[in-house]
Amino acid sequence: MTNHTNTQVIIKNPNHKGILVDLVIYITVMFLIREIYFPNVGFIINGLFWSFSTLIIAMWRMKVRGLSWKDLGLRKPKSIKKTILVSIGILIATVASIMLFNIIKDALPFITEQEVSEGSTTSKFGDLKGNWSLFFTIIPMVLIESMLEELLDRGFLMNWFEKLFSFTSFATVIAVVLQAVIFGFRHSNDLSERSITVGLIGLVMGIAYVKFGRNLWPLIIAHCILNSMSMIERVL
Repeated sequence: MTNHTNTQVIIKNPNHKGILVDLVIYITVMFLIREIYFPNVGFIINGLFWSFSTLIIAMWRMKVRGLSWKDLGLRKPKSIKKTILVSIGILIATVASIMLFNIIKDALPFITEQEVSEGSTTSKFGDLKGNWSLFFTIIPMVLIESMLEELLDRGFLMNWFEKLFSFTSFATVIAVVLQAVIFGFRHSNDLSERSITVGLIGLVMGIAYVKFGRNLWPLIIAHCILNSMSMIERVL
């Protein structure tokens, strides 16, 4: 049986060894698939290829455990108004956490210097400065990627970590932290300003997922708005 309440997702026929196997397969594919890069199609298409490949693995393991995306939180919200308000709250909390990190980051000795400049990071998306036609071309793909990240990192990965550590009293806390660490590290593969910033986003999203009924839609909406704001900033 599965439930759709605020409590931990119940996995049919749960066993910690099986959940660990799921996670090993999933995380291995998540990182190894990023070694495949098609230079002729651009960064966004490659990102979607990585995410959809990981999505296939997640759906495979979900089928084994008898779960659907609805069980993990991709279900119709009870209130559209509340969903929008929660999304705005998540967005504000995310931006505030990033701003706070930017204030204190220079005092943190463990952060490695970023290997790429802002200009080269922007070039991953093409020459966006003042290029609204390019913006409107790639923004649908950015929004799809934003949704996939919430499905995979908060919906799948976090619930599997939570079940893996369900023998502890802090399973949810461990799951929130671990998915945020992986989410951040996956974006730069180091302990840099970028990885910590993205990790903070994952941390806020993970807390919000637990706090607001494990419904993925407020997180998806907030994530899409956040990434849209980032892309608009590149154009202006």
